[in-house]
Amino acid sequence: MILHDTPVRAQRAAALPPDERRAAIISATLPLLLEHGSAVTTRMIATAAGIAEGTIFRVFPDKESLIAAAVDQAFDPAPMEAALAEIDPEASFEHRLAIATGIVQQRTQNIWRLATTVGVDKVPTERRRPTDVPGLVALFASAPDQLDRDPVDAARLLRALTLAVTHPALIHDDPMSPDEIVSLLLDGIRRKSPPPHSR
Repeated sequence: MILHDTPVRAQRAAALPPDERRAAIISATLPLLLEHGSAVTTRMIATAAGIAEGTIFRVFPDKESLIAAAVDQAFDPAPMEAALAEIDPEASFEHRLAIATGIVQQRTQNIWRLATTVGVDKVPTERRRPTDVPGLVALFASAPDQLDRDPVDAARLLRALTLAVTHPALIHDDPMSPDEIVSLLLDGIRRKSPPPHSR
């Protein structure tokens, strides 16, 4: 799921099955958490979801349980994997890698912002441990002639590099672009040919 900064005011929603209603409320909550953190109100969430405020409490016992469900959803890797699977396999390796890096970078930024606004203590412990991303591993595995690293190692390196040049505590307010990250990963920073002699 790609999180957006500004929630869109929805019209009053139609009746939905319980699971779909729960998912819709969570989806409306995520962007509000990014903007307001735990200070978000159930009235704000209801307005964004296009439902009556009381509907929230027919699905969640309280606001804290809704926030916990929204945070857990944000850390779910399934939407990222789905986005990686949609990358055009006919595109060049570098282009596919740049798109994948952008997906990972956006997720990194959203998760950092969410953890900052709601508090790291609200992030489930099991979600804090990095795990491999099968979609990235598959992307590297599709171009064995381009690499001298195992695809799993390459995917881990890309994630680590993306975090290092995206995390605001490490890179301040000027994160590298996906293309720059891919170039740094594949080509490094050493000059490939000596500079021309200056006159």
